[in-house]
Amino acid sequence: MLIGIPKEIKNHEYRVGLTPSSVREVTAHGHDVIIETNAGAGIGCSNDDYLAAGAKIVDTAAEIFAKSEMVVKVKEPQKVEYEQLREGQLLFTYLHLAPDPEQTAGLVKSGVTAIAYETVTDKNGGLPLLAPMSEVAGRMAPQVGAAALQKANGGRGMLLGGVPGVAPAKVVVIGGGVVGTNAARIAVGMGADVIILDKNVKRLTQIDDLFGPRIKTQYATIDDTEALVYDADMVVGAVLIPGAAAPKLIHKDQLSKMKPGSVIVDVAIDQGGCFETSKATTHADPTYIVDDVVHYCVANMPGAVARTSTFALNNATLPFTLALANKGWKKACQDDPHLAAGLNVHEGRITYEAVARDLGYDYLPLDRVLA
Repeated sequence: MLIGIPKEIKNHEYRVGLTPSSVREVTAHGHDVIIETNAGAGIGCSNDDYLAAGAKIVDTAAEIFAKSEMVVKVKEPQKVEYEQLREGQLLFTYLHLAPDPEQTAGLVKSGVTAIAYETVTDKNGGLPLLAPMSEVAGRMAPQVGAAALQKANGGRGMLLGGVPGVAPAKVVVIGGGVVGTNAARIAVGMGADVIILDKNVKRLTQIDDLFGPRIKTQYATIDDTEALVYDADMVVGAVLIPGAAAPKLIHKDQLSKMKPGSVIVDVAIDQGGCFETSKATTHADPTYIVDDVVHYCVANMPGAVARTSTFALNNATLPFTLALANKGWKKACQDDPHLAAGLNVHEGRITYEAVARDLGYDYLPLDRVLA
């Protein structure tokens, strides 16, 4: 199979679909890889690194989209990209279709077969291709939130960990999944006063066993969520629903009751955000203020630490990339129902139920696609 790797074009996106070591694995299985020139520059990998791994360098993304049987990316295709996709071609990348009707319409029109990293599952019900970026984004959240708390950045002027004689910041993490536990781990390591909210008592018990008294846990009733958010210096939104739009947990009328200069970090912004006032921002202009509350809502947080993110992502995606290349998408999905769960679009139809429901498309069930 001919696999193509275009350079990412989203604002401040430095990651790349395959690392040189992944290219070497793919070519060792007898496949060909073409990569756009300097696509790996953002992670410190040169054209020579890719050539040594067995890839061929091409000058333009147009050549990648025109020739490749499978396109491997990181971020969802932008308009200029999905307009070049075609029927019979396979796209393997993050999509996050539910909050993005324009991209969805573009992929449907193209006829491409699109498998989304974020809806591939595992036998434990987890999301193995979302987990590495959730770990990165979760661990970044207290870092960026701590910077936003600085007075010059619009925050309360608080040091996250405080100092002897001065209390640390209160950090409320809504959601005890991969994002939430990683955010809490770093926040408590920075000396903050941390509490995790979740509606799953079993998960709260696991967190308590993992962290002990260093991190407090609270069942997420409406009352307790409100009370803790109003008293917080930083709130990390870490609630994601696979393939669907994130639920709105904090509404605009509640912001006025929060502390002036407090900070919201919405890690769920890729799926629409879990705060009503969230709107996607970029690394170039990451924050804005609503009702004296600083909002950090960068839509591709892991892109800021592109090298770590790319290698972590490739560790997770490589087995699936190889399966798709070795078997073709249909046989690979027939053999692996967890990979099949990643199929979102096929030949102009939506094949992921939550996306079809959220965006008003007719749903084409997987069993009919794979029959």
